[in-house]
Amino acid sequence: MKQRIITAIIAAALFIPFVIYGNLPFTILVYVIAAVGLYELLRMKEIPIVSIPGIIGLLTVFSILLPEKYTIKLMDLTSYSKLEFLMIAVVLLLIYTVVVKNHFTFDEVGFILLSALYVGIGFYYLIETRNAGLQFIIFALLIVWTTDSGAYFIGRKLGKKKLWPEISPNKTIEGFLGGIIAAVVFACAMQFIYPLTDSWIALIVITIFASIFGQLGDLVESAIKRHYDVKDSGKILPGHGGILDRFDSLIFVLPLLHFLQFV
Repeated sequence: MKQRIITAIIAAALFIPFVIYGNLPFTILVYVIAAVGLYELLRMKEIPIVSIPGIIGLLTVFSILLPEKYTIKLMDLTSYSKLEFLMIAVVLLLIYTVVVKNHFTFDEVGFILLSALYVGIGFYYLIETRNAGLQFIIFALLIVWTTDSGAYFIGRKLGKKKLWPEISPNKTIEGFLGGIIAAVVFACAMQFIYPLTDSWIALIVITIFASIFGQLGDLVESAIKRHYDVKDSGKILPGHGGILDRFDSLIFVLPLLHFLQFV
């Protein structure tokens, strides 16, 4: 527990200044974090990031992270949208399966593409949320952190009924509900300090959905790790695991906030 707290304080001290400043430094940091996230996923499947499939996957993630106003130019001949670049990645990966005589398989092509979408879309909305305004990224971080804290402490204190033991044995229904309550309380507190919307009902409903999606994002990452029989996605954060172990909730919450047109 002591190691987790120390790591969390150091990580927050390094991350929050980038969040506050925003702009290019924050964008570059997100690109680095996304690259590490993809590396962690590929490592579970034993696909080297420094390989032709790994590099194609990394370029696909970077293309997804680009703002919508940008297009991707190849050889100064023409411009390609994100969807078109994704199609190019599909074709190149499928051709590679033929070149290496199925030592790299169709299943692995699907794994890389889905990993690139999972990481790319989540972190794309991290950049977009910060560009929309500091208050929105603070709200998103607040919801995720208070949900995690509420679920952990209330689950430890009152938790009796297992939420999803096959996926995450330590999570409880009481902790799940406690996380939602904690998120709503802190969202309301933030509304008093810095109003995000004119409707309290809308704020509470959005917070509940965001808290639920955040916990589902955590369960999705747990399911992936259980399937590949790994304890943590990585070891970059002592006591916390890898990048995806820390951002799994956030990369589910951020697209939801944009879908609900809250950001």
